[in-house]
Amino acid sequence: MVGVVPATLQVTSAAAAAVLHAIRVGGPVTRDHITSTTGLSAATVNRQVHALAAHGLVVERPDLIDPGAIGRPKNPLTIDRDKLCVAGMHVGARRTVLAIADLGGRTLYSHAVLTPSGDPRAAVAQLCGLLAELAGRFSGRRLLWAGVAIGGAVDIETGVVSHPVLGWRQQALGATLADALGVPVSVCEHVEAMAAAELLLTYPRAEAGSGLFFYARETAGMAMTLDGRVHVPERGAGTIAHLPVHAPVLVGGDGAGRLQDVIGDEAAESAAGRLGVQSDDPAILDERARVLGRAVAMIRDVINPDSIVVSGDAFAAHPAGLAPVQAAFDDATSIGWPLEISPSRFGVRVQEASAIVVALSVIYADPVVAVAST
Repeated sequence: MVGVVPATLQVTSAAAAAVLHAIRVGGPVTRDHITSTTGLSAATVNRQVHALAAHGLVVERPDLIDPGAIGRPKNPLTIDRDKLCVAGMHVGARRTVLAIADLGGRTLYSHAVLTPSGDPRAAVAQLCGLLAELAGRFSGRRLLWAGVAIGGAVDIETGVVSHPVLGWRQQALGATLADALGVPVSVCEHVEAMAAAELLLTYPRAEAGSGLFFYARETAGMAMTLDGRVHVPERGAGTIAHLPVHAPVLVGGDGAGRLQDVIGDEAAESAAGRLGVQSDDPAILDERARVLGRAVAMIRDVINPDSIVVSGDAFAAHPAGLAPVQAAFDDATSIGWPLEISPSRFGVRVQEASAIVVALSVIYADPVVAVAST
């Protein structure tokens, strides 16, 4: 199978997925350990280990047997980090991150390029060619899948994207990349993918409850998680870019503007020029943190989630970290119980992680079926 396959941005209960997860996060582990951590029967674990091994996803490591163990030796299991890989691409308004990762989600290599401007079709072809060239450097590994995370409107079924900031409209990004790489490709809205990375690529993972994930850099976005699943609306991701804000320092005049108008470098530089200061002046950074804290509080009051995670330079650029954002949030929220805003566990590599998790999500959801189909 080669073509576009919808990403699976959720924790699944399939037996093969549970066994692969146990080996991925705990390896090297024995079958007995997998049985105890997953709650599956020994027979089920044995069947799934056999199937995963037959498709090259896990390997037995007799060289890791504890020499002091009592009784019959039990071969530990690990995922195969040496023979397999996935490719990922995060397309941003200014730069695009290209990455190759192993089955565990560990980045083997990544670098950023300027996102091409000009003719959209040529830009898409150029980026796909660059990722194919990068994947070619890892020809000693079997490329299983590719993933793309991008802002704008994404049709996850077809991989067709529209990105107003880049001037892209109805571009067949998924199909173009599938042709370039010769493997299945999944394409996803980038903030939803970032939220999925928090669920699927970190451990221990919080599967129960609800959560909000906010991203703010040159663009702003939000995703919601429910019981281990990223909510992916049928008609595409919503937007928080139009949220009304009061920012007299950043906007000027009466300070009335939209969230999108105040979060990026361009807004900070424009305000700095108008005020005769540097773009990292405390007045600019303090107001941006205040605006972000209030915007997050506004959405929190509507949805009342169990957790909030934020990422992106607009959140991270303040010298005091998230403290001023948290203070503005605490002041603006109308819900009585306190909630601490947490930074993404991927830090500045969140774009890279978002692309990688899109490439791995279908494999993690049903590894045997996914790999067999390739």
